[in-house]
Amino acid sequence: MNNPAYVNRNRRLRALSLTFLMLAILLAACGSPRPIKYYQLTYPTSATQQASMNVSLLVRTFDASTLYRENRIVYSTSPQELGLYELDRWVVPPVDMLQDALIRGLRASGRYRSVMTVRGEGGGEYALTGHIYQFCEFDGPEIMARLHYVVRLRERKSGMIVWTHTYNHDEPAGAKTVTAVVVAMDKNVQRSVDEVQAGLFDYFNANPPK
Repeated sequence: MNNPAYVNRNRRLRALSLTFLMLAILLAACGSPRPIKYYQLTYPTSATQQASMNVSLLVRTFDASTLYRENRIVYSTSPQELGLYELDRWVVPPVDMLQDALIRGLRASGRYRSVMTVRGEGGGEYALTGHIYQFCEFDGPEIMARLHYVVRLRERKSGMIVWTHTYNHDEPAGAKTVTAVVVAMDKNVQRSVDEVQAGLFDYFNANPPK
């Protein structure tokens, strides 16, 4: 005949082992890695019919710090401090996104004979170059999408810089989420492309290519 005390002890041991097993399973599930989320900007898709100028543009990738040559989203809590989100990333680095936005915006305007990249056909009488200083989330009293860059138009034949424009704007995100910052940055980039297009249009109207 089994000893009741012995049987009860075995039952308690089995119950305790089962509890530890379930706890281990729960901890393993909680510790599983979270997925990486990728974000992208929107671009214009249709051309606006306007008077075409006999100008061919080459849009180069802008210079920038290594932070903006990677695809992890950058945040800033002060002018001196920057950080990187581990699991929230752009589809491509900011230097490539800004180049794509400018190319697509300039092509969609319908104003130029051609708009190309170095990776494409090459050529072009004028080249757009520049430098990205900030392309990040800024965490101040209000969450902002901060975009700051300078763009230059170089006449390729002479090598001279004939036009320069500085863009520096904080777009309110409206919420403290990465998605809200991405939407705000999308608006900010499109706003900057509109400014660049307007400035180039004014320059070539005042200085038509010979």
